[in-house]
Amino acid sequence: MTHFKPEYPKGATPLDPDELAGLIPDYITTHGELNGLEQKNILEGLSWAKKQKGNLLDPSFVFELHKRMFKDVWRWAGKQRTSDKSIGVHWAEILNKLGNLLANIDYRLSNEPSDHVDQIAIEFHHKLVEIHLFSNGNGRHARLITDLLLVRHGKEPFSWGAHTSKEELHVEGYLRDQYISALKEADRKNYGPLLKFARS
Repeated sequence: MTHFKPEYPKGATPLDPDELAGLIPDYITTHGELNGLEQKNILEGLSWAKKQKGNLLDPSFVFELHKRMFKDVWRWAGKQRTSDKSIGVHWAEILNKLGNLLANIDYRLSNEPSDHVDQIAIEFHHKLVEIHLFSNGNGRHARLITDLLLVRHGKEPFSWGAHTSKEELHVEGYLRDQYISALKEADRKNYGPLLKFARS
């Protein structure tokens, strides 16, 4: 039985006791240890994702990517959440909202000019975070799949503020504050700050 007590950075989704019980390693005691293990798993997930040739906007890929990113850490990796959180759509609406989003983005990428790709990608990222598919890891998952989509369409992946700060985006700090602020602006249909942040 783990003695791990999570410390959530600003904007992170707290886990309920059942979700927390899904932690696979029983030696984790600090959030730093958890972050390190998750980062190792995420890099493995990225390596897998780069080899995939299928449709990135297929629901099965969306869920499989999350599973590959967190399968060594959480038993619920790759499974949609089954409870409501402080953010995100009602859990029963997830599949319908996701299907609509993927179809919309696929249509836009196929029919809009190539210089719209950044804008489409940042809106996709925001909407995916807004739906909040999983119990945790939504931001990291949404950033990774957005970058994969950009590369697939001949664009450079977003830097997500890495050119302006050495901080890690998934931990508490100035960079994360900027990201959360930009997401809130996107909630008001103002995507400019989020796109500027993503390319900074």
